[in-house]
Amino acid sequence: MIKKKMTHAVLLSCKKASALIDKKSVLELSWIERTQLHWHTSICDGCRFYEKQSVILNNVLLHHLRLSENETFAIVQNQELKEKIATKL
Repeated sequence: MIKKKMTHAVLLSCKKASALIDKKSVLELSWIERTQLHWHTSICDGCRFYEKQSVILNNVLLHHLRLSENETFAIVQNQELKEKIATKL
């Protein structure tokens, strides 16, 4: 009975593991959560693949966000230049 409880405490369901994977992209996991997720992804191919996809998707979104901020900055700079040129004419 004790062995079963310990196993249940360490091994997560895929639903809980995917929730931790999503949480990990936003917040730092506790050492218990990191350990549980590590054990789960070491035996579950589906969750390991989901974790890899999650990392890739987060990186793409962050890169896109940075590009969007740079484009906005460039538009503002172009507008300022147009206004300066207009005042000089």
